[in-house]
Amino acid sequence: MTQAPPTEAAPAVAPVAQETGGVSSHATHPKKRPPYPPAKENCRNTENFEAWKARFRKEAAARGVSRQSIAIVDATPLATNIIGRDRKQGAIFVMTFLDFQTKLATPNRVQSSKRKVTEHRATFERAGKEFGVPASVITGFWALESDFGAGMGKLPILPSLVALAYDCRRGEMFTEELIAALQIMDRGDMSPSGMIGSWAGEIGQTQFLPTRYLDYAIDYDGDGRINLFSNDDDVIGSTANYMKNLGWRPNEPWIEEVRVTGDLPWDKADLAIKLPRSQWAQWGIQYPDGSPVPADNLTASLLLPMGRNGPAFLAYPNFDIYTEWNNSLSYATTAAYLATRIDGAGAMSRGRGDTNGLDAAQTKELQQILARRGYDVGKIDGLAGAKTRAAVKDMQIKLGLPADSYATPELLYALRSGG
Repeated sequence: MTQAPPTEAAPAVAPVAQETGGVSSHATHPKKRPPYPPAKENCRNTENFEAWKARFRKEAAARGVSRQSIAIVDATPLATNIIGRDRKQGAIFVMTFLDFQTKLATPNRVQSSKRKVTEHRATFERAGKEFGVPASVITGFWALESDFGAGMGKLPILPSLVALAYDCRRGEMFTEELIAALQIMDRGDMSPSGMIGSWAGEIGQTQFLPTRYLDYAIDYDGDGRINLFSNDDDVIGSTANYMKNLGWRPNEPWIEEVRVTGDLPWDKADLAIKLPRSQWAQWGIQYPDGSPVPADNLTASLLLPMGRNGPAFLAYPNFDIYTEWNNSLSYATTAAYLATRIDGAGAMSRGRGDTNGLDAAQTKELQQILARRGYDVGKIDGLAGAKTRAAVKDMQIKLGLPADSYATPELLYALRSGG
């Protein structure tokens, strides 16, 4: 069944009685929610939709959701198209990192972000003092998530959340998101018809899932209501509040492009390995202009999204916030470097040599071979996620290849040959 079109041209945002300020005391500090379990790939729904709704009614009521809001779920038909869309995600992440960042981190987004920083300089300065998050970091996410409101999505999100909560693939996650959406309505922030967003249930200009909205959205301009759809001050304050709660460290970098030498210990190029900059400097890592990396104790990881010949970065503890926001390494690195471009960094280097990697079919074949050899590569889908990269690194070490975690035709050929 297809989703009904939105019933309103713009989201309705109701006053929020419990929010009265627009000062830092209104920043939320919720108890950290436990992580969601991994998606259950290729699962089959064995519970019918009506039985699921009966079970959900009890759970929602036990958690204080109003009868009126529960009735909306009862009246919502199953949007099977949303389930299908969720299970077919990933096409954009098949692109190489360089192609991905070229497509998303465009010169136009850099310039529009700079204009947004100038337009709201006072609000950004206030958020920087209160939350410690730079304007460029906020605008980088803002640009990528919705182009400053132009691409928030135009679908009513409740049908999406209901469908995704019912589906077994990520049911636990979206049950929480659905309950949060109902709680948002119960406290008066939005009407059901005004809760408009993306197909996956995200809300507002920086695309907050309902739990993120419930925990971190704040009234930052003091007008008595939260509005992440059209109030730029609330978008800035809420995004900064969220990032601070994720652990953003003020006055520290997040990512810097660097140049690598040809004889690094490549197995140290791993986000899980954090070393003092003095060590990276000792190994000859420099900034793109040839200036030395400071030989101090600030810790950083060496990030090589396309292997030892591609673009290279020092990723600092604040980069962990990017991977918390979105666990796609291509997205996180693109967003992080876009923020440095907004601050004046140059265009990203394409690296120092051949970055010939594997296409989706070859990556899937590699995953299958590694899985047969006992490695946990995650979903065998042609996308080289964290588990696949870890398996590639281990196999490179065993085969005596440079262990940069980047899957290449050389590695695939060696494994096909029984290496």
